[in-house]
Amino acid sequence: MRVLVVEDEADLARAVGRALEEEGYAVDVATDGEAGLWNAQSWEYDAVVLDLMLPRVPGETVLKRLREKKKTPVLILTARDGVADRVRGLDAGADDYLVKPFALEELLARVRALVRRGAGEASPVIRLGEVEVDTAAREVRRRGKLVDLAAKEYALVELLALHRGKLVTRTKIYDHIYDQSDPTLSNVVDVYVSNVRKKLGAGFIETRRGEGYIVRG
Repeated sequence: MRVLVVEDEADLARAVGRALEEEGYAVDVATDGEAGLWNAQSWEYDAVVLDLMLPRVPGETVLKRLREKKKTPVLILTARDGVADRVRGLDAGADDYLVKPFALEELLARVRALVRRGAGEASPVIRLGEVEVDTAAREVRRRGKLVDLAAKEYALVELLALHRGKLVTRTKIYDHIYDQSDPTLSNVVDVYVSNVRKKLGAGFIETRRGEGYIVRG
């Protein structure tokens, strides 16, 4: 899953980005509203963490202009803690609102919830036959036994699971599990698919040649 962090406080942006990366997310960081808006409109993110008080373009404007084109889940992260501020942010199109200072554990939980809801998934546990994907614990089990997956293997499984029954193109896979700085070779998705099949069963991921991949519930 891929997340955009739009935050002008450099230390906080690094801390949030690092925490998300340690959770297995691909993360892009923008330090002003103009760059944040360009990123949010140019790429397909699973969630955006957005500060309100940004240089160049205010966070409220970023949110308003993003909502004109996309439904990407947005978590506002701000020092504005008044009830009126929360109401205004949510009414402007934000999906959640978290006030600084905050606990990283809560931020991560809220991002996980936004990613699930953005994919239309209410439960943190997705069952796909004999495979169970726990998006809260970021664990995968087969026949009740924990399966050891590399970070990108898990990201691939989670992406396909959140879109189970639907075709996921190779382009979408790249857009959602790699950040802008990742110099990934074009055949690496095939490698991850092969590894996942070895661990979760040859039939777990179905290939649509020339189109993409699909898993079924």
